[in-house]
Amino acid sequence: MNHFIKVTLALLCLISQSSYSQDKEYEIHLTSKDSVIARSWHIGIGYNIIDDSGDVFDELFSVSDQWNALPYPSRINIGRYFKSGLGVEAIGSYNKYKVGKLIDGEINQEEMDYYAIDSRITYDLMKLFGRDSWFDPYIGVGLGYTSAREEPRGTYNAVVGLRTWITEKIALDLNSSGKWRMGNIGTNHLQHAASVVYRFGIEKELSQKGEERLAQIEALEEARQRKQDSLEAINRSEEALAQELARKKMLAEQKAIEEAKLAAENARKKRIVNEIKALGHVYFALNSSYLSEDSKEVLKGLSNVMKKYPQLKLEISSHTDSRGTNEYNNWLSERRVERTLKYLLTLGVSKERLQAQAKGEEELLNECDDTIYCDEEKHKVNRRSDFVITKF
Repeated sequence: MNHFIKVTLALLCLISQSSYSQDKEYEIHLTSKDSVIARSWHIGIGYNIIDDSGDVFDELFSVSDQWNALPYPSRINIGRYFKSGLGVEAIGSYNKYKVGKLIDGEINQEEMDYYAIDSRITYDLMKLFGRDSWFDPYIGVGLGYTSAREEPRGTYNAVVGLRTWITEKIALDLNSSGKWRMGNIGTNHLQHAASVVYRFGIEKELSQKGEERLAQIEALEEARQRKQDSLEAINRSEEALAQELARKKMLAEQKAIEEAKLAAENARKKRIVNEIKALGHVYFALNSSYLSEDSKEVLKGLSNVMKKYPQLKLEISSHTDSRGTNEYNNWLSERRVERTLKYLLTLGVSKERLQAQAKGEEELLNECDDTIYCDEEKHKVNRRSDFVITKF
């Protein structure tokens, strides 16, 4: 990608100066022929033809007697290809041995399924010439697994093929593979294929010729730029330095202002939190939701804080100790939070600034759950209403 950015900048500079240049005969431009496809993905779908006659390379084009094919696409492949010309592919295919075809030297009497999964490494022969072309022959070798006539076998494969690129992304792929069995089970056979291939994930790079052209472009541009820079360097550096100093000063001032604002806001929030913490909790007697005089004093202090900070919003949560059933404790905490909320409303706190939650015995402040014995003082800690700031 950096190469192409350089190429683009070089071309733009050359074009902008072309009408003023007295050396037009030395202008150099990159073309599409100066780049090659370095990496890409291929995916294809098409037809496959099986020749399992047993005569290997004899009568290769005996279509009516030896070729087995289906009337619908029955082959799919996907592969990754590299600048070196090498490619790796995975292929899956399905076919049927037709009745009346020559199979392993005998006339087939029963239709049978054919399955194959193959992998292969290929080499793009046009890479020998260092360029891409619509005419794209290749060769390859690979390994596979074939199940035919209920005889599964591994295979050694060799392939020769030709892709003809209709566009940069779409090609017709014709190839033939010889498949030699591993071991003594099954037969050696041929598989021909015709597919439509789609190329995607294309990454391009400059060819060797393109690199040479790019070097010439960069050299010419550097020479022109040096002349221009020698006249403007001092003024440009002084102006840049002044701008940089001004920018740093402005950023430093902005940062100081923001830090001061943030510090003031954090101090304000901390002050509010401490004021609410200093009030303490609202505590309840055992099995009671009524507010004691001490609890009312806490709520009066809380209402004063709310009036002092009119943007402040709170969540009130009421709790019980662990004694009693969950159902009872949930009901009791609902009564407690309701009475806490109502009392704050009577003190002039707006309902829109308050949220309420009844949490039963879910959030104990100590170890006093249903499995541990605790005295009354420890249980009292959990019979409370808490206040959490939801908006400053």
